[in-house]
Amino acid sequence: MVIPKKTAIKWTVSPLDEVDVSGVIEMALSDHISFETIKSVYGLTPDAVKQLMRKALKPGSYRAWRKRVSTFGAQRARYKSALPLAVRTGDWEDSG
Repeated sequence: MVIPKKTAIKWTVSPLDEVDVSGVIEMALSDHISFETIKSVYGLTPDAVKQLMRKALKPGSYRAWRKRVSTFGAQRARYKSALPLAVRTGDWEDSG
């Protein structure tokens, strides 16, 4: 996935490569990861994540994602705060 050069995402860290963009998208689509976690890992503000998602997803997929995020944001915030840190950051090891 390549982000067009005209994209005006404001990076708080160096621009992301394709693997990192994929990671941001995966985290943003997850109901278990908050914008704060994405910011701590990749340095992207919520607005930058939304802009990246708008460029990466089909228009209908982006609208559905935004609706889900805005509709269930408060409920997910309570749920996410109850999750262990390893689950929220995706930093766990498979014990199998």
